[in-house]
Amino acid sequence: MILQKLFGIELPIIQAPMAGVQDSALALAVSNAGALGSVPCAMLSPDAIHSELTTITTQTDKPFNLNFFCHTQPLPNAQRESVWRTTLSPYYKEFGIDPEKIPAGVGRLPFNAAIVDILCLFRPAVVSFHFGLPSAELLAGVRRSGAKILSSATTVEEAVWLEARGVDAIIAQGLEAGGHRGMFLSNDLSTQVGTFALVPQIVQAVNVPVIAAGGIADAKGVRAALALGAAGVQVGTAYLLCPEATTSAVHRAALKDRSAQHTALTNIFSGRPARGIVNRMMRELGPLSTAAPDFPFATSAITPLRTHAESQGRGDFSPLWSGQNASGCEAIAAAEVTYALSGGL
Repeated sequence: MILQKLFGIELPIIQAPMAGVQDSALALAVSNAGALGSVPCAMLSPDAIHSELTTITTQTDKPFNLNFFCHTQPLPNAQRESVWRTTLSPYYKEFGIDPEKIPAGVGRLPFNAAIVDILCLFRPAVVSFHFGLPSAELLAGVRRSGAKILSSATTVEEAVWLEARGVDAIIAQGLEAGGHRGMFLSNDLSTQVGTFALVPQIVQAVNVPVIAAGGIADAKGVRAALALGAAGVQVGTAYLLCPEATTSAVHRAALKDRSAQHTALTNIFSGRPARGIVNRMMRELGPLSTAAPDFPFATSAITPLRTHAESQGRGDFSPLWSGQNASGCEAIAAAEVTYALSGGL
């Protein structure tokens, strides 16, 4: 009951924040079912965050989580961008796209002071971070809002680092997890291990609650994580087909297809390793490319290719984020998914 008491929830389940495939509707459904719903804020402006919070706080009095990226924003690199667009040039030619007319996007902005002011206004129960933690000054602002603080660790070293900086709980993100790796102390992918190897090691190394994430798709997986010492679980992929999610039609089709069994870590969609269903672009360029600009600058050059393919019902250039275990994906209400995950607890 540690996690339930910490967050004021009934079930030791967190719905993973999934930028690009959900908004507050999914978080509301999960929170109202007794678990912790999450709103991904990494791609939202301060005004959009304010709007989402207005929506969610007028529809529930249950706890919810707001998630942010806290990466260091790199400087634009014209040479890297040029190399990347040259790499993509055969696709531009295939679709008749002029690369000179593609604007360079800023992508996802890291957590900042303007967001702290919004948190202090709305006072969410939980705030979580990906890619480490923001500065000590910004983190102090989050604490002033009264929120409990979470962050993802992909190694024992990252977990120890997070505990030393006062997080209330740690999400142990195993290699099976879909979407972006939360790794921040190293870029070495060989340091990344599976959930059920990572969880007991982190549990032994820290004194704060540990939340297992990655490859958990049903009640058996939840019980297995708890048996290894986790205080709860974070689940994302199992919610992607829910009607409350905003998952695109091509993404939903891929999740329902046998192709969902084949995922890989790739940096070609954003510039940072993330797990998704293997598609044409990943097969032809290779899932990991040294040509891709640093996160988050890889995205803008791909956007017109994605738009063109999706208009024809294809996900050839789309980031089809998914964990290694999509077996729990069903087109059922988020509350039903949540209750199924909690079965037997």
